[in-house]
Amino acid sequence: MFVQITNTPRDYAWGSERAITDLLGLEPTGKPEAELWLGAHPGSPSVIEHPEQVGGSRTLTEWLASEPERASGAHAGQLPYLLKILAADKPLSLQAHPTLAMARAGFDRENAAGLAADAPNRNYKDALHKPEVIYALSDTFDALCGFRSVDEIRAVIAELAAADARAAVSEPELLAALASQLRGHTAEALRTSVEWLLSGSEQVSALVAQVTALVNDDPQLAASAPDAAGSTPATAGPFADALATVRALAAEYPGDPGVVLSLLLNRVTLKRGEALFLPAGNIHAYLKGLGVELMAASDNVLRGGLTPKYIDVPELLHVLQFASLPVPYLEPEHPAPGVEVFQPDVIDFVLVRLALGEMSGDPADAVTTASYSPLGPAIVICTAGSLTVASATGEAVVSRGDSFYITPDEGPLTVSGSGELFLAAPGAAA
Repeated sequence: MFVQITNTPRDYAWGSERAITDLLGLEPTGKPEAELWLGAHPGSPSVIEHPEQVGGSRTLTEWLASEPERASGAHAGQLPYLLKILAADKPLSLQAHPTLAMARAGFDRENAAGLAADAPNRNYKDALHKPEVIYALSDTFDALCGFRSVDEIRAVIAELAAADARAAVSEPELLAALASQLRGHTAEALRTSVEWLLSGSEQVSALVAQVTALVNDDPQLAASAPDAAGSTPATAGPFADALATVRALAAEYPGDPGVVLSLLLNRVTLKRGEALFLPAGNIHAYLKGLGVELMAASDNVLRGGLTPKYIDVPELLHVLQFASLPVPYLEPEHPAPGVEVFQPDVIDFVLVRLALGEMSGDPADAVTTASYSPLGPAIVICTAGSLTVASATGEAVVSRGDSFYITPDEGPLTVSGSGELFLAAPGAAA
């Protein structure tokens, strides 16, 4: 069964007013539009366009509950993933997500303590993990992702220390205090540094103010700032992006320790078509851009700054993976022309991009038909053109801005036409 679904974008303050509506050909609301949710998560379940098709259910959550076998087959009324279109015009909070075992233990612990489900100091809204993939739809998508090497962090501090030495009012003891945290092996150094930066001490507050002043006022550091078009001068140092991030974060969240904590993290700019996989324990923050996000159907977030929301430092330290790792790019598989499959090592979800006709690249290699067999209930959204999605028993025309829920009994799907379509489904076994 092909069931057309829709939703209203969530108006978080960091959202873009036009990016989602421009992508999907919708009318802007005049409010920030941060995330369009497609799925059965109770926080914002998808709305069914034609309730009479599914016995009167108004949302996907209602239908999955009322007819679990018909709607989701072996998944027993549960959808293991949540698909989003995300549009960040301002930085999101620094955050990480728990493993499945941590989520179960935390959820049980907070239930036993009597914390209300909507309590502002609740960490675990459910007993699930939240690994996620982000695919860049905008020309560039900026993010912080995972820890730099300790040597790189020391080099960033050294560059700031040189600027401090040039300052009219030098406060070398502040940067020395940060450098002193970076002792011992990698995990110990990173953990100690994060714990100290989130301690709320007066010394950390003074450090944030000093680093902010240096990146804004030092002539050499300011000379490395991107121009109005976003271009970085050729003479800029190796950490120009990191310093530009400090400037941007300090403007949005003045005095927040996350401003300095960002210097410990990899700064990455995705090009359109590139993707990241963020597993449990990876500290990250999306900074700016439009993308397709696919995740396990959880709302468990441990925050570490750049937010007015609740921050539980001990629990965040428990969840974080303190390791210096490369940026976790997720390379797609190409099982057939026009088909890209982004399959991380989780069973919750897989993200598939189908690009046909004009969207498939070089006109000489253009394909107008492709096939994919989802392993369970699927959701599709069309971001360009118009495509026909067909099975052995039915079909739907999916045009720009349209979304459909496809029941697992439809089996293998054939997509034809010219356009771009993203498909979410349960993943293969890890």
